[in-house]
Amino acid sequence: MLVPRGGAWGARVADEARDRGLAPVVVPLITDAPPSDPSAFDAAVRRLADTVGRPGSPPAVGARTRAAGYAWVVVTSATAVRVLAGRVAGLPAGVRVAAVGTPTARAARAAGWVVDLVPPESSAAGLVAAFPDTDGTVLFPRSEIAAPTLVDGLRARGIDVDDVVAYRTVGTGDEPVVLDATPDAVLVTSGSVAREIARRMTPLAPHTLVACIGPGTAAEARAAGLPVHVVGPTRSAEALLDAVVEALNPTTPHQEGHP
Repeated sequence: MLVPRGGAWGARVADEARDRGLAPVVVPLITDAPPSDPSAFDAAVRRLADTVGRPGSPPAVGARTRAAGYAWVVVTSATAVRVLAGRVAGLPAGVRVAAVGTPTARAARAAGWVVDLVPPESSAAGLVAAFPDTDGTVLFPRSEIAAPTLVDGLRARGIDVDDVVAYRTVGTGDEPVVLDATPDAVLVTSGSVAREIARRMTPLAPHTLVACIGPGTAAEARAAGLPVHVVGPTRSAEALLDAVVEALNPTTPHQEGHP
């Protein structure tokens, strides 16, 4: 089974796969890079730091108030958490955090942040629906290829959003990916992964399952020209691995697009 991302995420997912009896091969197809123009993200970091004293402590007398900074930080990927946490020692007192789903919330908590909101539906639209009214500014540090769903949805509700590119999602190369053995499954964890698989690994073997982390990613995989055989019931790697195990077991019920 191909795990398409490296680093701590890839190592964790590979361990989870082994625990389920799978044989993972980590082949990083995407990575992150700084923004082409970092000035907006630099300005956002400075603005966030305007109210930073000791994280969790009240602002000192005479200090600039939250109005000069942000009321919320919204994150939709673990990479956004890592990039922002790498620039600030801690979040200001009073700044709340919203994470799109459980994996992103896990990363935020690991960075020492208190997570105030995880929507019942793990999607940008779900986060827009669950987000409370606020008269403060929301910081949204994102990939340059993030869909506008969250920003457009919050702004439609009259919420001020500082929409900032914090990193770029880039491929790890151009050469075709050749493995020693044909994988029984490939994990597709984002649209960018789907596009890299289509660009560097097609045509896939007829028996290789394409397993997508959720319906949105499945739609992007189809748009990239990939078949979709398995869709995880929730946007978590653990749920996706469970779905792969079920699909590879011939005694389980029919999976989408695969007999």
